[in-house]
This record gives sequence, structure tokens and C-alpha cells, in this order.
Amino acid sequence: MREIVQAAATPGTTREEWAALPIPDSYTALTVHKDEAGMFEGVPVAGRDPRRSLHVESVAVPELALGEVLVAVMAGSVNYNTVWSSLFEPLPTFEFLERYGRRSDQARRHDLPYHVLGSDLAGIVLRTGPGVTRWAPGDRVVAHCLSVELEDPRGHDDAMLDPEQRIWGFETNFGGLAELALVRANQLMPKPEHLTWEEAAVSGLVHSTAYRQLVSRNGADMKQGDVVLVWGAGGGLGSYATQLALNGGARPVCVVSSDAKRDLCRAMGAELVIDRAAEGFRFWQDEHVPDRKEWRRLGSCIRELTGGDDPDVVFEHPGRETFAASVYVARRGGAVVTCASTSGYDHYFDNRHLWTQLKRIIGSHFANYHEAWRANQLVRAGRVHPTLSRTFPLRAAPHAVRAVQRNEHQGKIGILCLAPREGHGVTDPEKRERFRSEIDRFRIVAE
Repeated sequence: MREIVQAAATPGTTREEWAALPIPDSYTALTVHKDEAGMFEGVPVAGRDPRRSLHVESVAVPELALGEVLVAVMAGSVNYNTVWSSLFEPLPTFEFLERYGRRSDQARRHDLPYHVLGSDLAGIVLRTGPGVTRWAPGDRVVAHCLSVELEDPRGHDDAMLDPEQRIWGFETNFGGLAELALVRANQLMPKPEHLTWEEAAVSGLVHSTAYRQLVSRNGADMKQGDVVLVWGAGGGLGSYATQLALNGGARPVCVVSSDAKRDLCRAMGAELVIDRAAEGFRFWQDEHVPDRKEWRRLGSCIRELTGGDDPDVVFEHPGRETFAASVYVARRGGAVVTCASTSGYDHYFDNRHLWTQLKRIIGSHFANYHEAWRANQLVRAGRVHPTLSRTFPLRAAPHAVRAVQRNEHQGKIGILCLAPREGHGVTDPEKRERFRSEIDRFRIVAE
């Protein structure tokens, strides 16, 4: 890998020189093992430690197939789907790989005894497979995580409706928490020139997901002036939702769980913040009984901040813990747009507050290529900034996953893969200087 790292650090390395670099037989990656998928049986999810199941090890370089690209990964990031994979929850991701592997000879390469994780990357194209014309060796890219076949007509109006769409690095193999990654050509987008490798790597999944949920006609179709309740506004997904709401002329009401996350929201320009820890909100009396008084108290708190307005849109992703409260506080005719469910998938809500007040629940899952591309353009234009709080080297990635599992971070956690240290990868220093104050403010507050 030394030649790749040296080429990345050398200004003016040509496409021909990139194409001539030797490809190693193996590379270092973050993995889980198929024969360990039962290691947590009988252990409650909250008691499972991903550091026990995750491995940083050498794996074989996969062969390129039609429409695929091999990328030298300079940096990646940790998303909650990596936590799920490491806990084998709600099911081992090897079930996804086995199912995918039965589809074709090309897909069979993904069904292995190990799973290389990671659904984000920033890096450099090393090789392109047959049929790839848009990208070439030496291109600096980021990847979004939709892997889709597009052989079904349903996928051609919205690729997320394709029955064969998968999340790369979660439902496919050879993900981005590694020195090399295998992606489809239609996952790639230009790297923001003013960002470092680790900054560029953290936006893909969460920013594109938030864009579809809030901005796209496939999600809430947010309007200027909308009141948007953002759960977890100081975390990875919520911090991008907050920026998108502010950019779109909406009024975000940011729900956070610490002083540091409150300060991050303030740095982004949000004025309306609820610290749920300080307020002591508890939406369940016990495991089975919701606390409706807390729903009403949350609604009162929101109206006090907004001058009497209920949320037009609730940006919902915690799931079981908050979902009933989300349905309750949305305005009459408003919408709850939901994904992820990090606190549990089995949701409860009082349907009387949905049907009698004409509210809507909108399911949203990642983003199609067009939505992801538009989200990336906002980053390239300096309208949305990465909320990176910490970085870890690849060898310490299991500890980074543990930090995300325990919510010990603000914004996103980046992983340095082939990048030797933080601060590398900027190719437009003038643009960076224009946005330096915003980039530094988000980073400093997040730390």
C-alpha cells in the first residue's frame, strides 16, 4: 500500500501513473466473522460489546466485475448500521450476503466467511471494471451507499423502490472501513475539493438520508417556514437534518441530550433547542406503558419555543423510545418522516392522534443517486459542512464503533484508512479558506 499512499501525497500524479500502480493481493479491513454470528445469543442487545465481534485483519482483494470500481480508501466513517452488523442485530448480515450470493455469479463473490463493513468512504479510484466510462484511475471520489441492480421497472422512477436495492457495506460485502473498497460506478461522486479526507468521508450516508427525508419529494418535501422537530440533532443524522432545515428556510427545533450537542446546534445556527436530558423527558413509564403526560409536556415545550406552533415535520429516527411522542406532537395535517429506529423497531403510537388529525407517517430509507448527488453538491458548495467530532485509525475502529453504540460522540466519527494522519486531501485551499470559520466552528464545538 506504500505506493498508493505516496501517490496520494504527491501533487500531479497522473492518471497513467495511477493506472500503473500495482494492486496488492490483500488489504486490511474491519470485519465480522460468519462462524461467530451466534456469539451474543442470550445476551441482551444493550449488553453486547462490538469490540468482541469486530476484527481488523487482512483479506483478499476481490476481482472487478461489470460496472464496478476499486477505490483506495483514504478515510471512512462509522454509521449505526456498522453497530448493528457488529451486534448481529436484528439478524446477522451474513443472511443478506447469502441471499445476495444466490442471485448471480457476480453476486456470489459477496458470500464469504467474513464481511467487510462500512457504508462511507473518501478515496481515489485505482481500477475500473468493464463498462465504466465516467470514472478513471486517479479520480478523487466519495461514495454513497446505494447498491442497486435496476433490472426491475419499479426502480426507474425511484431507485429506492427497486426490489434489488441494497445498502453497500451492510447488505453487500467489501465496504469502506478498509484500505480498499469495491463499489459500483453509480455510487461515486466527486470529492469536495476543500475538505480533508476524513471530513469528506463522514457525510455520505447520513447527509443523503437526511436530504431524502426532509427535502426530497420522496420524503417530507419541506417548505420554507416549516417547523421541523429534529430528534438527535447533535448526532450524525440529526446534525445534517438541522443544516438542511436552516438552508431551506425552515425552523428546526433541535432535541439533544447534552450541553456539547446543544452547543453544536447553536454553532450550526439553530436557535430553538430542547435538552431532553436536562428536561428529564421519559416517554415510557416502564417497558410496556407509555407516558402520555410526557407527550403533552414535550408539545408544550415545543410551542413555547415556536410561539405556539406545532411541528409541520418530525424528523424521526430514534424509533421505539420517541415514536409515539412524535406522532402526538406533529401538527394537524403534519408528517412524521421516519428511518433507522436505533432505540428499537417495534413502534407504538396512539392511532387516534394520527387518523383524527389527518397526520401522515412517511417511511424513508437512504436516498437514490440523484438525491445523494444533490446532497453532495451542497457540501461541495459550502452550504453544508461536515460535523466531524473525532477520528480513529483503522486499527482502532472497533473502539470507534463502541463509542457510536454508546452515544459517546457528537456529529460523526471518522476512520483514517490509508490517510496517514488528519488534514490531508485538500486540493482547493482557496475554497477551504473561504469556509474555514464554518468548518473549524463545527469541528471545535463537536469536540
